[in-house]
Amino acid sequence: MRWENLGESPSALFGTDVVSRTIDTPEFRGITFHEVRARSIVNRVPGASRMPFEWTVNPYRGCSHACVYCFARKTHSYLDLDTGLGFDSQIVVKVNAPELLRRELTGRRWRGEHIAMGTNVDCYQRAEGRYRLMPGILAALRDHANPFSILTKGTLILRDLELLRQAAAVTDIGISVSVGFLDRELWRTVEPGTPAPDRRLDVVRTLTAHGIPCGVLMAPVIPFLGDAPEQLRATVRAVAEAGAGSVTPLVLHLRPGAREWFMAWLGHHHPRLVRRYEAMYADGAYAPKWYQRRITRQVHELATEYGIGPARPGEARRIPPPPAPTSGRAAETAAEPTQLTLL
Repeated sequence: MRWENLGESPSALFGTDVVSRTIDTPEFRGITFHEVRARSIVNRVPGASRMPFEWTVNPYRGCSHACVYCFARKTHSYLDLDTGLGFDSQIVVKVNAPELLRRELTGRRWRGEHIAMGTNVDCYQRAEGRYRLMPGILAALRDHANPFSILTKGTLILRDLELLRQAAAVTDIGISVSVGFLDRELWRTVEPGTPAPDRRLDVVRTLTAHGIPCGVLMAPVIPFLGDAPEQLRATVRAVAEAGAGSVTPLVLHLRPGAREWFMAWLGHHHPRLVRRYEAMYADGAYAPKWYQRRITRQVHELATEYGIGPARPGEARRIPPPPAPTSGRAAETAAEPTQLTLL
């Protein structure tokens, strides 16, 4: 395996002291951990990104959640690692992340800006149960009263409930749990390494009960598989019953790396849909705007029906709520969703 980004040059991501461990236990069988010492941990979001935050912390690369649509698959190719099964099973662990973050937060140039986590791969994936990087990261953010947000599908976040409560007492935090659908058959094939959707909603319920702001990123809404009106209604109703403060729909987007892997999955599990997807995503990574508008409108109407308020600043990873519809052309513009890019 050749990692061109390893080395002693100033631009190198990691040092050369990489330890690779293949763990043969039931929960990690077939997974290889590449333990590295990162050179930096607070990363600036590229200027071309559509995300409304500038800084991220990602203690892992690769993700055993194995979501077939994951946009971050492409990033594995930067390390000459496979973006398919390799992304799911070759996990890069930045073992020095907590100490490095603490040092960077005290740097003279750092101004205490908001830090988003879970924007590349899930920081509460199964590897976190072994390496326990997030408690040190949360403690550093708490001690510096640095605002942050977390997006996750992992129930392991509840392990750090007390740290989250302590951080919320001194700074602005926001937690968003990703639940795109409730269909268990779809979940088992498209998100095979994640906790079940109802368990993720239990996370929302628990965090909310402890006074920690929590919204739901309804993502992805998968065309022709998870977008039927009754499916959307069931998901929004369950989100409301879990006590989420907001729900933000996000239609599936297929960027290079993820696109090839998803289409291979689709051809195996739903071959009748391949041509429909090729047509829908013929112009790029994003579904047509008319489709995005339709899904956004339906979810917002359901959210209103079930009493879920619009996303407020500080919730749902700082994802801004869509403006309220007005009239005429302004209403049509207001209804347009913003399809978000995380990297």
